[in-house]
Amino acid sequence: MAPENHPATDDVLRHLPLKPQWFHILLALSEDARHGSGIVRSILQATDGKLRLWPATLYGSLDDLSANGWIAELVAERPEGESEKKRFYRITPAGARILAAETDRLQALARTALERVASGNLTA
Repeated sequence: MAPENHPATDDVLRHLPLKPQWFHILLALSEDARHGSGIVRSILQATDGKLRLWPATLYGSLDDLSANGWIAELVAERPEGESEKKRFYRITPAGARILAAETDRLQALARTALERVASGNLTA
């Protein structure tokens, strides 16, 4: 199921499926390092406003993702001109592997759903 360029190991697979907010945070950070409100804006844009992370969910998720080693807070690498009060995060290589594995899982699930819908053999 996982492409050869990022094979999913048992260690990665045991974390799947990801919580939706974790997936979207990792996806937002895969593009660039961001601070909390930047992550929220990226997710709102990517989901056409359908997924809104409130502060407690966002910062709890950031703590969980950091504890798992999937994201890291930028300390010395803060973007120039940004306030020191803002906490910036980046995805780690382990986070990129988890994101790739979850993307593969979702792609396979979507493929199965599309095949079933296209077949017209849906039961009511």
